[in-house]
Amino acid sequence: MLKSWMVIGVITFLVALGASILRPQDIKWFKRLRRPSWLTFESLIPLIWTVIFICGAWSAYLVWERDPGSSNTWLLMAGYLLLEVVIVAYVPLTLWLRNLKLGTYIGGAGFVLGLILTLLVWSISDWAGILLIPYLLWSPIGTYTTWVMARLNSLAGER
Repeated sequence: MLKSWMVIGVITFLVALGASILRPQDIKWFKRLRRPSWLTFESLIPLIWTVIFICGAWSAYLVWERDPGSSNTWLLMAGYLLLEVVIVAYVPLTLWLRNLKLGTYIGGAGFVLGLILTLLVWSISDWAGILLIPYLLWSPIGTYTTWVMARLNSLAGER
């Protein structure tokens, strides 16, 4: 029998793979963009997201184990899934459409969803809420960085 943590981990991993659905021209466009001078941590972003996804999956596992299979728990699992889909949609949609403003909106929407989810799960498990804090801390940084890049590149004709 599959354990709940295995199912949650596999779903998290499979959804996260959606961020890699990129065409070579998308990557070339993104590499060409101007970045703010303070963006010295770009090489750490994959590691940061890996930690955030692990924390999110662990949080979902804790919530599931509190009341497995209840309708409330299934709704919260849908909330976790929706949040991850929004997070993962940032990369392909921003790059496919070559639109950093859209990326900023997606990042902002993800933060709002993450905040709502955190508030909902905190009443079920303190640890489940705490494990969502890395996302709540990172999301504004990533969103702000995208917003600054949109401004820097709008002068060069990028969207």
